[in-house]
Amino acid sequence: MKFQLIVIGTSLGGLDALQVILRDLPTNFPVPVAIVQHRHKASDHTLAILLQRYTHLVVKEVEDKEEISPGCVYLAPADYHLLVESMNKAVSCPYFALSTDEPVTYARPSIDVLFETAADAYAEKLIGVLLTGANQDGVQGLAKIKASGGITIVEKPSTAFCPIMPKAAIAAGVANKVLPLSDISTFLVKICSF
Repeated sequence: MKFQLIVIGTSLGGLDALQVILRDLPTNFPVPVAIVQHRHKASDHTLAILLQRYTHLVVKEVEDKEEISPGCVYLAPADYHLLVESMNKAVSCPYFALSTDEPVTYARPSIDVLFETAADAYAEKLIGVLLTGANQDGVQGLAKIKASGGITIVEKPSTAFCPIMPKAAIAAGVANKVLPLSDISTFLVKICSF
C-alpha cells in the first residue's frame, strides 16, 4: 500500500465536516487517520463519542507512545500537541507522542505540529487534509507534506463552514487537490485502495 497515514486538521465547523468524511469511509478502510480538531483545553472525550456514531472505524483519543494501527481514527486530546515520531528512520515504525509545548498559531493541539511531524515520519506515504477553520494553522504543515512528496487536499472554501483556513492554504499554493467536502472521502478511498 502506498499511503500509510492520513492526517486531518480542522477548526471552526470541524465537527460537521469530520462527520461527513468519517461517514463515507468504508468499514475496511485500510489507512489510519489522525485528526487535530481545535477545541477548548477543558474538553472531555465527547468528540470521540460523537464521531464514533458516524463510522464503523474505531475512534479514540491518542495515548502517549501509542502505536499507529490500521482501521483506527485517532484524535488529538484537548490541550496536547499530537506528534508522530519514529525511533529509527531506517526501520520506520512511527508512533504517536503527546506534548504540552507552547501553543502554535494560538492552538494546542496544533495542526501544523501534527502535519510536520507526520511528514518527517512518512514523507511520500502521507496524505494531509485541511478542512474548515478560522485561522492559518495547518498551512505550513501542508507545505511540508507537499515538499516531502505526500498528497495534500484542501476543502473547497465554498463548502467550508469557515473558509479562512482553506483559503490560506490555497493562497499559499500548498494544495495538490481542492475538493468539495462531500468528495473528499471518495477521493481518499480511491487513492488508498490496493
